[in-house]
Amino acid sequence: MDLTSEKIQRILSKYKFRDVAVEELEKIHRIYPGMKPSTGTYTFSDSTQKDLLKLTGTIPVQYEGRSYNFPIQLWLLDSFPFTPPICHLKPTSNMVIREGKHVDARGRIHLPGLHNWDYPKSSVVGLLNEMVTKFQEDPPLSSKTTPDNKDPHELLAFVSNFRISDGGIGHHDQPINKVSVIGGGDLGMASVMSILSKCKVDKLVFIDVAESSTKGGSTDLEIFSLPKVEVSRGLQELVTIVSAVLDISASAGSRVVVVTANAWSSEQSYVTVVQTNVDLYRGIIPNLARLSPSAVMLIASQPVDIMTHVAWRQSGLPPTHVIGAGCNLDSERLSHVMDINLNTHKPAWVIGELSDNKIPVMSNSGLNSNASPEIAQGSSSTKPLLDRAFEIMKNRGQRSWSVGLSIADITNSVLTDKKKVHSVSTLAQGWGGIAVEVFLSLPCIMGVNGSTRLAGVSLGQEDDSKLRNSVTSLSSLMAQLRI
Repeated sequence: MDLTSEKIQRILSKYKFRDVAVEELEKIHRIYPGMKPSTGTYTFSDSTQKDLLKLTGTIPVQYEGRSYNFPIQLWLLDSFPFTPPICHLKPTSNMVIREGKHVDARGRIHLPGLHNWDYPKSSVVGLLNEMVTKFQEDPPLSSKTTPDNKDPHELLAFVSNFRISDGGIGHHDQPINKVSVIGGGDLGMASVMSILSKCKVDKLVFIDVAESSTKGGSTDLEIFSLPKVEVSRGLQELVTIVSAVLDISASAGSRVVVVTANAWSSEQSYVTVVQTNVDLYRGIIPNLARLSPSAVMLIASQPVDIMTHVAWRQSGLPPTHVIGAGCNLDSERLSHVMDINLNTHKPAWVIGELSDNKIPVMSNSGLNSNASPEIAQGSSSTKPLLDRAFEIMKNRGQRSWSVGLSIADITNSVLTDKKKVHSVSTLAQGWGGIAVEVFLSLPCIMGVNGSTRLAGVSLGQEDDSKLRNSVTSLSSLMAQLRI
């Protein structure tokens, strides 16, 4: 973001928290590079005026399968970012404001994120993401009525001609069910095949990241055909294959973005190896979030709990929209063993870190119950069953095709708003007394709006100790990484 002009520097010098404000502006630029800074004089409701910074640009809003660019303007008060921006729609002469729950007749934007602003938990990037989500539910702009346009609520047809993702102009129809898989190799291919088999998708984009150590597979997709895909149209029409270096523009408008890319180095230090993956993510994640701001981001890179945490930090997306594959595969296996081998007929999940510290838990309700799912309190009767089930499934590995099937199952729950409970890596802070910012696998209800954690429970002493050890080790590793 260019903040070097004399006018901007002069206004910035008057801001109470200048350095913090500049840092926040740089974060905005990484995710929403189209938001441009300038200066202006803002007139408050009491007629007083003040010279302030403002950000002007557009946000991508999808509606009925199309993508529209809504022009907005954010005024930054001199106490920014500790006070929220003043947000307005900036309609062109061809547009009319539709007053509603989140926008008044003058175009002033009112959102929960503004009302509950609490920096650093709150950010402009998060606010813009919330804006996109709310405007998709209730678009606040329409085109003015003309002799050829009798419906004042018709969305602006002309704005659909602008593609925010690459700055070009052209008709931009987005399919409703679009999924992108970022990263090739066995896991990327397994994810593609599983999603195509399990999910009803209009388009699947497979991006083979050149820097990833798991690259490969895109040529095979070009060579071979998939029988189940031929029902609708040929493979080349359904699957877009991208092999350019970090060219992820084809992922724009995805509802689910799966990241399987890994960049393992030959370094001996584990921290250095993980840092290589973090560095790869830095060039991918912010752009993925910008191109698909309403998507659920599903992380499968290793170590999954750490990389999900990193992706959340880098993306600026809400924590409900960034999850990891985590212990979902183990949980599905555990439920199967409990049901088929041990006759319990209750869902079970594996929680915690994807390591030897994994913990099995059981649901209060049966498999076909309509009751709201809850984690059962540990008891002397359930622990032997869970331990026995764990023993039965102990030697089953995490093979690529197995993880791919697990990823497809989570993806399907999001696309169909299934409200199924999956044990996915999620922000665990506040769950079960966890005080620090850490990502662990927890049972979450998955749907079109991302994840919703089940309520925490008290664990037995042994299991609680495992969970605390994981929290300590993951927090220690995160502290050593350059995000």
